[in-house]
Amino acid sequence: MPKIECNEKLFFNAIGKKYTYDVLEDVLPCAKAELDEKPDMSLSEDERVVKIELNDTNRPDLWSTNGVARQIRLHEGGKTVDYLKLMTNHGNNNYENRVVEVDSELKDIRPYMVAFMIAGKPIDDPMLKDIIQTQEKLCWNFGRKRKTISMGVYRIDQINFPVKYHAVDPDKTSFVPLACDSPMTCRQILTEHPKGKDFGWILKDFKKFPLLSDAKDEVLSMAPIINSATLGAVKVGDKDLMVELTGDNIENLILSANIVACDFADQGYEIKPILVKHPYDTGLGKDIMVPYYFQKPTKTTVGAINKLLGSDFDAKTAEEALIRMGNTVKVSKGSSPDKDEITLSPAPYRNDFLHEVDIIEDVMIGMNLSYFKPTRPNDFTVGKLSDVTLFSRKAKEIMVGLGYQEMIFNYLGSKKDYIDKMNISADKVIEILNPMSENYQFVRPSIIASLLRAESAAANAIFPHKIFEIGKVAFLDESENTGTKTIQSLGFMTASNNANYNDAASEVASILYFLGHKYEVKETADPRFIAGRQAGILVNGNQVGIFGEVHPQVLENWQIGVPCVAGEIDIEELM
Repeated sequence: MPKIECNEKLFFNAIGKKYTYDVLEDVLPCAKAELDEKPDMSLSEDERVVKIELNDTNRPDLWSTNGVARQIRLHEGGKTVDYLKLMTNHGNNNYENRVVEVDSELKDIRPYMVAFMIAGKPIDDPMLKDIIQTQEKLCWNFGRKRKTISMGVYRIDQINFPVKYHAVDPDKTSFVPLACDSPMTCRQILTEHPKGKDFGWILKDFKKFPLLSDAKDEVLSMAPIINSATLGAVKVGDKDLMVELTGDNIENLILSANIVACDFADQGYEIKPILVKHPYDTGLGKDIMVPYYFQKPTKTTVGAINKLLGSDFDAKTAEEALIRMGNTVKVSKGSSPDKDEITLSPAPYRNDFLHEVDIIEDVMIGMNLSYFKPTRPNDFTVGKLSDVTLFSRKAKEIMVGLGYQEMIFNYLGSKKDYIDKMNISADKVIEILNPMSENYQFVRPSIIASLLRAESAAANAIFPHKIFEIGKVAFLDESENTGTKTIQSLGFMTASNNANYNDAASEVASILYFLGHKYEVKETADPRFIAGRQAGILVNGNQVGIFGEVHPQVLENWQIGVPCVAGEIDIEELM
């Protein structure tokens, strides 16, 4: 989990109140945080550092001194900034001829950029250290080690607009990077500069590299690697600064910009937009100015809140709790108090409301965890294994009896594994909205991909390879209330020189027989299998599974050099 270091004076000033550390430990849970280490009290207040550990990776707005302080201040009923007034789509849209022009060649390299200016007072040492920390946490954790988000800060009084964000030849373009005294080519920076060694993997395969330079061709930075030593060196006392973020996801860039802008606004800085002109559509238009409010509202009912929390709140109580978490709330009367509808619009620095359960969690935290008193169960119950677990165990015994070895895999994976390599459409595959890594971006719709991944790494093992897993798969289903369906599934695969449809059909017959079902087969056209060498499994007229010879293209995608047969059966449909 992320950990941050806060200057004690800056932290308590941002809260607007000084706490003892025993009390601070009690209030930190409202920011999903805990005290990691108290400061050295022998130091002066200006030098003391409070170490805080964050317990939620879905709230990057809390990964800074001002973020945690803001949440505590709001929760305790303190004053806050009207952050909507900072948003360019709510009136703050005078960019004063500060323009950045994006090169069309960057579309397939690092396509998006956003920028804004902070002004009004010189930056002091604690604030400079905090913005550097925020930059590191956002770009490392939320930005996947700078791959999807990088951030730079510059002295704007030395920049001549319009600024260019353009693609350059890395062997013919040079500048003096931070911590150096002489120019280096962009290519040299990747291999010789410490930051280039750390982050060069992001750019090394591209023929051209992104460069940010002003109207006089003075270099600001080579995103996402390093700033220049001329315009990219910010120091204490600098008054007007330009903040820019580049990456490949426009919503994540705007959210990050909103977070940084709100942090500076909390400290009394003025936020001024910069117009970034893209030659291609970003999904939010070609011309982008930040901060920008793009979040969509989420809804729930008082009844849903009380059911999940075991509470008896009315709409007013829930509304007040949500406001203490920084949200804007609208209540619509229903036919009964339980049906009163709550519509939540998140603060500009938050984008973690994906479902009504997220609203309910905010109600819980807004009320304070200590509000909910432990209660003893009212009913006497006896624990036992669920029916699906018992049935799954029976199926496992059958598979082991057929010579299969059980495997256990992750439920989350990449688009490359679950979609591209399997030759299937992404229409029914569940995608995580804000994944921390592209390796865990999709929920698996089938176990077969997991089995093939294991096989692709097992070429040195003695054949035949017979592996299976019984586990969860999930996919989009409009007929379900949640829009998704999760089932317990049996996936199996055999890899050998003589693996064929007939052997798979024989084993499917054995599995269904010992599970107590009669079945039929029908012709199918699943792109994962060879046409004419696959079949759907029908039980009582419903298709409950599929098996067949894995398509050669799928095997090639996985770099598997032997024939494979595989199948999958919906366990819950057989119960």
